[in-house]
Amino acid sequence: MLKIGDFSKLSRITIRMLRHYDEIGILHPVDVDHMTGYRYYSEAQLPLAGRIQALKDLGFGLSVIREILAKYEDAREMERFLVIKKQEMEEEEQMLQQRIRLLDNAIEWLRKDGNIMGYDVSLKTLPKRYVASVRKVIPSFAHEGMLWGILMEETAPLHMQDGSPCYTLAIFHDGEYKEQDVDVEVQKSVIGTYKDTEHVKFKTMPPVEIASAVYKGSYEQIGQVNEAVARWIQDNGYEFAGLSFSIYHVSPHETQNPDEYVTEVCYPVKRREDSIKS
Repeated sequence: MLKIGDFSKLSRITIRMLRHYDEIGILHPVDVDHMTGYRYYSEAQLPLAGRIQALKDLGFGLSVIREILAKYEDAREMERFLVIKKQEMEEEEQMLQQRIRLLDNAIEWLRKDGNIMGYDVSLKTLPKRYVASVRKVIPSFAHEGMLWGILMEETAPLHMQDGSPCYTLAIFHDGEYKEQDVDVEVQKSVIGTYKDTEHVKFKTMPPVEIASAVYKGSYEQIGQVNEAVARWIQDNGYEFAGLSFSIYHVSPHETQNPDEYVTEVCYPVKRREDSIKS
C-alpha cells in the first residue's frame, strides 16, 4: 500500500484534493489507520485517479465526475456525457466570442470619440409581463400624454396593482418616421387580471431580447441615442427584429423638469445569420 504522500506524487493530485475526493466519495483510500488517521492507497487505484484528472481536464465538475464514474464502462453513456459537455462548451465559446466583439467595439468607439458614443448600449431580455394598453393614432409624438390620460382615467376604478418592476413604455407602430398622425401604443405592467374598458386592453406580452440605451434629460436627445443603438446593433452582429419602444423610468408624470427625465430607448433584435455562422 502507498501512503497518501506517495500516492499524491504518483497520481499528481495534491493531498488536499485526495482528502476532498474521499469526502465526496469519488476516490476513497483502501485503508485508514484508526489510531493515526493515516490514509493508505493502492497502486491499483492509479488508473481511477487518472480518469478523474482526465475528466477534470475535459471541464467536468466533481459532482458530474462522480456520476460519470458510475457508468464509465458504458460507452453509450460516456458518449452522452461527452456530447452534452461539448455542446455546453460550444455555447460558452459563442458567448466568449460575443463578449470579445463587444470589447473590441467599445475600444474602437473610445479611440474614435473619447467615449462610447456618450451612451452605454446593452443587450438584455425584457421579461414576460401583463399590461394595460392603449393604442391610438395621435396628431404627433408630443400628444402621447393623451394616451396616458385615457389609460389612467379608465383604469382608476379598477384599483390596479403596479407590476414589479413596473414598466411604463410606448411602442411606435409606424414603419417609418412620421411627424403627424402617428400610431402609438402605451403600456403599463400590472399584477392581477382585469376586464378591458372602452379603450384600455389587457394582455400578456412575451419576453423580448433588446438592445437598449438609457439616457437622462429631454427627449430631444432621441436622435443621438437612436444612432448609438443602431450602430451597436450593426457592429455586434445583430439586426432589428421588431418595433422600437421607449421605457420611461422617470417621466413627466414624476417631474416637470425635462433635465430629470430618464428614458430607455429599446430595439428588439436577433443575431444575424452571418454572425451566427462566424
